[in-house]
Amino acid sequence: MVASMTAFGQASDGWVEWQLRSVNHRYLELAFRLPEQLRGLEPRLREQAIGRLHRGKVDATLRLHGVATPRLNEAALTRLLAAVGEIAARAPVNAIADPVALLRWPGLLEDDPEELVRIESAALACFGAALDDLLAQRRREGAGLHRLIANHLARTERIGMRIRQLAAGHADAHFARLRERVCRLAAQLDSSRLEQEAALLAQKADVTEELERLDIHIAAARASLEGEESCGRRLDFLMQELNREANTLAAKSSLAEAARLAVELKVAIEQAREQVQNVE
Repeated sequence: MVASMTAFGQASDGWVEWQLRSVNHRYLELAFRLPEQLRGLEPRLREQAIGRLHRGKVDATLRLHGVATPRLNEAALTRLLAAVGEIAARAPVNAIADPVALLRWPGLLEDDPEELVRIESAALACFGAALDDLLAQRRREGAGLHRLIANHLARTERIGMRIRQLAAGHADAHFARLRERVCRLAAQLDSSRLEQEAALLAQKADVTEELERLDIHIAAARASLEGEESCGRRLDFLMQELNREANTLAAKSSLAEAARLAVELKVAIEQAREQVQNVE
């Protein structure tokens, strides 16, 4: 199955709103931006994401719309007022503590536990919906990648067929050129040595194995495109193998047309590889 790693997903239920952004990455990397009171949810959110995503760098941002009403921490308030009273008793000038300033004291306000539980439940459920949206967009983008990669593979296959046709008479051409050159240099021709040299040249120029492996890798890439599993890593490996065969074909090319086709082959494989980098 082809799914793009570059996508955006979002979901909201009135209480909370999630925004998920995903870009290319070799592995799965998750980054959460959560309100302070909901940071304890990260392990459960991470578990949800790991169960549904395989690769990509994903930034997940949670915004609260239905904020829980804070309440006073009575014990903290008692301690704070006692400290304020002690300071006022010792200070040379009597001063009235500013209530708004007191509210900024850490731990003086706390979330209502019942409302916090409700917001946590909403955040978890909404995150699942945001993942659904992200995955749906990944699949839509993946359909376009599927077509592009399939087209590049078809072009790679066509170029391989042209190289195969060109190579079919390559050995005979080598032998003919070698005989012609030797005949110009000597009246007496050692036929046995000529056959050996021709066979060696033919072996060096033989690209049958490379073309066969090229066909095998193309078939494997097509099977991965049509499969149900995530195929990005497998396709990336196959692009490396295809490029390896193209480099060998280029090194063995002694005819100008074969060298040109080998370069064209490498271009087609590189174009496919660029698209594969986006596949999950």
